Amino acid sequence: MSPQATIKLWVITVLISFFTNTAFSQLKVIHLLTENLPNPASVDNKAPRFTWQLQSPGKGVLQKAYEMKVYEGKALIWKSGKVDSDQSVNISYAGPALKSGMQYKWTVNVWDNKGKQATNTGSFRMGLLAPNDWKAQWITPGYKEDSIMRPSPTFMKRFHPAKTIKSAIAYITCHGVYDATINDQKIGNDVLTPGWTTYDQRLQYQVYDITNLLQKGNNDIHVTVGTGWYRGKLGWWGQQNMYGKLSALLFQAEVQYTDGSKEYITSDTSWKAAESQIRYAEIYNGEIIDHTFNPKPASTVKVLDISFDNLIATINEPIRAHETFKPLRIFKAPNGETIVDFGQNLVGFTRLNIKGAAGSMISIEHAETLDQEGNFYTDNLRSARQRDIYILKGLDFFEPHFTFHGFRYVRITGLKDFDPSSIQANQIEAVAIYSDMPQTGYFECSDSLVNQLQHNIVWSQNGNFLDVPTDCPQRNERFGWTGDAQVFSRTATFNRQVNNFFAKWLQDLAVAQFPNGVVPFIIPDIFSSVDENSRNGAAGWSDAVTIIPWNIYLAYGDKKVLSDMYPHMKAWVDCVTAQSVNGLWRKNFQFGDWLSYRSGYNEVDRSALTDVYLVAQAYYAYSTQLLINAARVLNKTEDVEKYTVISSKIKDAFCKEYVTPNGRILSNTQTSYVLALQFDLLPEAFRPIAAKMLADNIVSYDYHLTTGFLGVPFLPHVLSRFGYTDIAYKLLLQQTYPSWLYPVKMGATTIWERWDGIKPDGSFQLADMNSFNHYSYGAVGDWMYRVMAGIDTDTTGVGYKKIRIMPHPGVGISYVKAGLQTYYGEVKVEWKVVDKKFILDVQVPENTSAEIFVPKGEMGNYEKEMVGSGRYHYEEMIDM
Repeated sequence: MSPQATIKLWVITVLISFFTNTAFSQLKVIHLLTENLPNPASVDNKAPRFTWQLQSPGKGVLQKAYEMKVYEGKALIWKSGKVDSDQSVNISYAGPALKSGMQYKWTVNVWDNKGKQATNTGSFRMGLLAPNDWKAQWITPGYKEDSIMRPSPTFMKRFHPAKTIKSAIAYITCHGVYDATINDQKIGNDVLTPGWTTYDQRLQYQVYDITNLLQKGNNDIHVTVGTGWYRGKLGWWGQQNMYGKLSALLFQAEVQYTDGSKEYITSDTSWKAAESQIRYAEIYNGEIIDHTFNPKPASTVKVLDISFDNLIATINEPIRAHETFKPLRIFKAPNGETIVDFGQNLVGFTRLNIKGAAGSMISIEHAETLDQEGNFYTDNLRSARQRDIYILKGLDFFEPHFTFHGFRYVRITGLKDFDPSSIQANQIEAVAIYSDMPQTGYFECSDSLVNQLQHNIVWSQNGNFLDVPTDCPQRNERFGWTGDAQVFSRTATFNRQVNNFFAKWLQDLAVAQFPNGVVPFIIPDIFSSVDENSRNGAAGWSDAVTIIPWNIYLAYGDKKVLSDMYPHMKAWVDCVTAQSVNGLWRKNFQFGDWLSYRSGYNEVDRSALTDVYLVAQAYYAYSTQLLINAARVLNKTEDVEKYTVISSKIKDAFCKEYVTPNGRILSNTQTSYVLALQFDLLPEAFRPIAAKMLADNIVSYDYHLTTGFLGVPFLPHVLSRFGYTDIAYKLLLQQTYPSWLYPVKMGATTIWERWDGIKPDGSFQLADMNSFNHYSYGAVGDWMYRVMAGIDTDTTGVGYKKIRIMPHPGVGISYVKAGLQTYYGEVKVEWKVVDKKFILDVQVPENTSAEIFVPKGEMGNYEKEMVGSGRYHYEEMIDM
């Protein structure tokens, strides 16, 4: 090689090395969040919290320092200065008061422990912070409403901008649910806004950038309002007008012109109103849309004298349309009806592009399953109709606006000359809707049925996280049952980012709590007015006030939720304590271990009923311990001491009342042992005895579970904790009733409300309470993620600042792949067993540390390693 060629090659090598090393050593700051949201359009917190992630290819990367700056326009209004800290989650603004409705920019500059530096920029807009920031007026239609069908009114305003528009922001809310357009283009992509809250105390408004929707000349604003939760029918008792009788709108747009001036378009007497083509809309019953309807000339509106004190910015992700499903098949049922099967039980609506003669009608009814003969089955819907009716005008596009359905199947009926058998697959699709929470976790293993179980868990969460955590999305209920929500809350934190979702719902729980500390069964509370028991509270349901804030704190490190809810946690524990005698709580109606196993297939009665007051005492102890935990986090030393004494009395009372001298627990059920062990109610010496009795009980049922809602979340956890992971695996992989995989084998695509919603012979459980989309039993997911895969947070570094990786392999599963997107980045675990060799790969995100436990030798033995960020690989021989 010539000297010139050698020099040229050397130069190229040096350049490649330089650019490669530079690229691979680069530090980035990504995923900037304000109040847990990317660039939010409305923030009520006057000291917003900021979060960011570090991204770097090196190992052991930690943030060493940061500096934050906040700008109003180009003016710097606050800077933190350089702060020596590794904190990158929920750092509070500490500058001068932020202005109502103002847009702000913030930047963060980060230094890491490798000598690298990076910066990035985010933004946020403050909400309308005071009632007098509203220049709009509440308006309602001036015409006399049809009081039977209650067609949805459309409010109308024509706006002609005076100058060249620079930007425009709209603030919208209503009494009901709304759909808004400007020049026939939808404002935003949310549905069922403003969502469901305790409207008289907390009514959310939404904020939209409408700059691109406005044009020169005339601009037509239309806002149609449906009855929704505000005044629609709610509950199996047919309650109506729960929050008020009148539909109403509040609309305010701020238009900024290029010359620096501004103009407001506000709801007032200049608006008009008319009936829309939505002739009927109820959440349970469906919607009727008539494309042949020609409204009467628009009438004036009335101004309502309504306070603005209850208006709040929207802090959680809105409901939006997501996946669409084409028909799996369109077929004739045995009774001749036309049925469409979408292959997935989902929550949402059907969308049609259909052609028919003017005035012809098509009815679309929704159901979750077919009966034994293969016909459309609706008995489990109770009085909910789940039916949309469309009146055609020719070639039309249809989808409902103010209702939602829980369904896999639809029945198509033709009315007035429409032939249902003419429906083609390209004319109809199902649209899934749910709160737009980012997906954070995934789980996969070697067993296809367990993978389907995970699919079912995710889809039950999707369908039931519809602005509130509902119990079922199809029948005449769809409530935020507190017991169901607390049971599933930790599982929910893995699958999606639910921090703000629960923070919003917990605020409604807080305002619903009675002065004596009782937490109602349903949030928002529409039940206590018709049910005395709800006014007294119940174990496992009212305990949502302590359990969910603690789970959110563990999963996200969100101390604000814990701090906000602490007085309410304390009030509930104090309420139960006041009702107790010598530490024993035996009062009120109790749900107990709801929907636990009942015999029915065997001659010998082997129902697994747990004494309801044993369950209540166990949850009393649990809530008290969580209150102590929260008090420690919040540095409430006096409360720690006070409630530690109370906790000791509760546990003593439990043992005296429910535990024999030989360690047997009253009821002798799986749930009784599970709760006693999970909540540390037994003396140390009794715990191995109780664990053995639990294991023996499961074996006596031929490795079937018998737990209900309150035992399910903890059953596999207790087994693994006390050395019975092999039994936990047998329960997970059990395919016959009662088990998690029995519904999967029966074709379920979501979690069932009952272990035997459909019996082996194809018949149904009790129709009046038999949902096929009900997430409670899906709480097993928490064990799959935190124990089976082994991804957990250390309690000394909550929110996955300190990560604990401890996979538990078991017979029947040869590999697991799981990942979780935390506030710091993604944690990944992949393990497999090949010829008794355990192979583990772990990814730890930047600015965290992890304690990795690697199985070795006999089951239950581990080797431990402390690591920083990066990727790690292990191989060890194990004896399974």
